Amino acid sequence: MENAVYQGLVGLSLAMYLWLISAGLTIIFGVLRIVNFAHGSLFMVGAYLAYTFYGVMGLPFALAILLSLLGTGALGFVMERGFLRRLYKVDEAYQLLLTFGFILILDDAVKLIWGGVFKIPPMPAFLDGSFNVVGRPYPVYNVFVIAVGLLVALLLWLLFEKTWWGRISRATAADREMASAIGINVPRVFSGVFVAGAMLAALGGAIGSPVRVAAPGIGAAMIIQAFIITVIGGLGNLKGAFVASLIVGVLSAYGTLYFPVFELFFIFVIMAVVLLVRPEGLFAR
Repeated sequence: MENAVYQGLVGLSLAMYLWLISAGLTIIFGVLRIVNFAHGSLFMVGAYLAYTFYGVMGLPFALAILLSLLGTGALGFVMERGFLRRLYKVDEAYQLLLTFGFILILDDAVKLIWGGVFKIPPMPAFLDGSFNVVGRPYPVYNVFVIAVGLLVALLLWLLFEKTWWGRISRATAADREMASAIGINVPRVFSGVFVAGAMLAALGGAIGSPVRVAAPGIGAAMIIQAFIITVIGGLGNLKGAFVASLIVGVLSAYGTLYFPVFELFFIFVIMAVVLLVRPEGLFAR
C-alpha cells in the first residue's frame, strides 16, 4: 500500500510535465487548427536554454527559466510568422510535413550547438532535498513541479475565461472569418497563441532539466505521450488535457512499478478505447 501511494505521487509529478507540454499543444490546435509535430522539439529547446542560462552561465534559476521561455517563444514566433502562416490555406498535410521538418532541423541544431551528449544542470539549492512520505524520501523538487503545473492550470483558466484576450482567442477559434469581420486581428491572435503554446512547452523542458536532462530527441518521446493525452482529453480542450495528463502520468508511474515491460501498454489501450467509443475525446463538446 505504501508503494502504491508513493508511486501515485511520483506519477502526479510526471503528469505535470505532460500537462505543460500538452496544454501548449492543445491551445495551438484549438485556435490555429494545426497539429504541431514540432511541439516536443520546443520542449527540448526550452530544456537546453535553461541548461545554458542556469548550468553554464550561472544565472538564478528563476531568471534562467524566464529567459528560456522568452527564447523559445521567439523561436515559436519565427516558426509561425515565417513558415506556418504561409500554409494556413493549403491542405493540412503540408502543415504536418513542415512541422515534421522542424523536428529534424531542431534536433540537428541542438547537436550542432550543444553536442550529442546529454546535459544536466545542478539542482537548485533551495529545491534540493526530500521529506518523508509513507516511510520513503520524496523529493522537494517534485512538489515544486506539481505546484507549477497547478499554477499554470489556474492561470490558463483565468486567461481564457476572464480576460479580453481569452475571449478574442475563443472567438477566433470558433469562427476565424467572423472574428476577422468584426475587427479582430486574426494573424496577431494566431501569433500570440502559438508563442504562448511554445512557451508552455519550454516551461516543461526548463523545469524538467535538473531531473530529466536535456538531450537530442527528448522532444520526440514527450510528444508521443502529449498526443495520446490530447486524443484522450479531446483535441483543443484544456480541461480534457489536464485530466488526461493525470491519467497518463499516474498510469505510467504504476506501469513502471508493476509492469515495467508494458509501461505504456495500458495508456495505448485507453487511447484505443477512447477512439472506439468517443473518438472526439472524453471532454469534447
